[in-house]
Amino acid sequence: VAKLCVCDLLVAQCDVNCCCDPDCSAADFSLFTTCSVPIVTGDSRLCSQKAAIYSLDVEANPPERIFKLIDQVNPSVFCIHATNYKQALSFSPAEMPTSENFDQLLKRFGSATFSAEPDSWNMNTDAQNPSDANDTYRYEYGVPIQTVDAFLRLPSPVVSSWCSDANPAGFLVNQATKCTRSVSVEECGTIQALSMLFYVNSSILAVPRSSQMVNIQVQSIVVQSLNGMRTLLNGSDVVRLPMILDELCINIVLGVSYHITYTDAGEIIEAAAAFVLGAINKEALSIQQSFEISFTQVNTTPVPLSGNPGYVVGLPIRAGFWPQGYPFPVEILFAALVLNTNRYSQLTILQSTSNQDCLAAQGARTPVLFGYNMVSGCKLRITAAMKCQPLTQILLDLLKGQSFPEYVASFGNSQAQDVLDWVPITHLRTSEQSDNDRIYNTFQSSCQIPVALEIEVKWTKYGSLVNPQAKIVNVTATITTTTLKQLPSGRERTIPITSSVVFTDISSPAEPGYKAWPTINVKLPFDFFFPFV
Repeated sequence: VAKLCVCDLLVAQCDVNCCCDPDCSAADFSLFTTCSVPIVTGDSRLCSQKAAIYSLDVEANPPERIFKLIDQVNPSVFCIHATNYKQALSFSPAEMPTSENFDQLLKRFGSATFSAEPDSWNMNTDAQNPSDANDTYRYEYGVPIQTVDAFLRLPSPVVSSWCSDANPAGFLVNQATKCTRSVSVEECGTIQALSMLFYVNSSILAVPRSSQMVNIQVQSIVVQSLNGMRTLLNGSDVVRLPMILDELCINIVLGVSYHITYTDAGEIIEAAAAFVLGAINKEALSIQQSFEISFTQVNTTPVPLSGNPGYVVGLPIRAGFWPQGYPFPVEILFAALVLNTNRYSQLTILQSTSNQDCLAAQGARTPVLFGYNMVSGCKLRITAAMKCQPLTQILLDLLKGQSFPEYVASFGNSQAQDVLDWVPITHLRTSEQSDNDRIYNTFQSSCQIPVALEIEVKWTKYGSLVNPQAKIVNVTATITTTTLKQLPSGRERTIPITSSVVFTDISSPAEPGYKAWPTINVKLPFDFFFPFV
């Protein structure tokens, strides 16, 4: 830094007030009024570096320049410790286009997206690991799914909204992407990404580096019209190719949804694809495509999650049963939670109907959505011929359903084998019976029937203050009963039956005197780490 001088503009001449100019003499410095550049440093992003300090001693006779070399520490949280990457100290010369290399450069950099990685980075793993040739291979989480020619592609946007077909689908990584692709009616038959064959004509390797292949089966085909109406085709096993018809290009791919079935040994045994096909007219310059991939282990029922890890507002509360017997294998609990729950392993309540008839509403349930207070109900017409015991059982089944769960998941992604992540449901019972009813019941025949189910879900914010996760800590189900007096013959009575859900946030506030960790509100420059990745 002692040799650097940004204000030295004149060649072999002293620049006025430039205290670092080597062409200036002591006589020149005595005429200066100030130093235009008082400090000279190198890269300001370094954590520690030398700094050259320039100043003038105006009290001296004549005035003279003062030079100091000090160690300067960068106060920024983000800094570079050492510039040990020699290639970053200078820019590599760009390859200039010529008549010989123009086509090659256009092929590499002419598309909407391109890779800056050199070809030398594509390592031949077969040649480098000959000792692994006899190992038993299996897919692991995140490993790209291999096909006969390369890997299973899941197009996605990269640096812009345009589709890049270089995105591999990772094993057990559920993904959903949307991107834009340029189209034209005249060339729709030649654009590979618009054809179904582009997504199903390459077989998947059952395990990496194996000769066993799994063909991608066409599961379903949905055709979407220009106005957005969708129709499911019956013959879904026939591949439909793009074609021009009446100035329209039909059968172009608008969406693909892959579903992969695998074993616990990391082997893929089935692959299916569901397509959404559409049409474009001459005015269309681009289309939006959507892609999705999901995984299911063989001989298991997929369980939808409601958050990761904390619950997401609006998603169903997951619930299940405790299996018979304890201790028990993990598989039994998983089966109980998956197969013996209400619909889709969810906590449900009575679903209201338009006619408000409780007997007609039997079996109709709606899931309890996290964070949503809910109220539903119906009306029950009671006659004198109805017996107390059967009526009580009908109302209990109506309020709680055929299989009311015993446990709910504390987190949206709680696994069945994690027993401590499941919260038991506390059951309570109250009565609407008044003092007059108690006196009446002492001498007359009466019946206690359930008329309301109230579910209270207590939850708390768990984890970081910056990104808290919703965790359920307690669930209480309260059945309210009322006294039904014996009706005279031929008389009828209508009573309301209600179900409700209330969510209560019991997160404790910060303790007095609690000092949170300081937060850093820093936005890095866009080129801070250049040329590092």
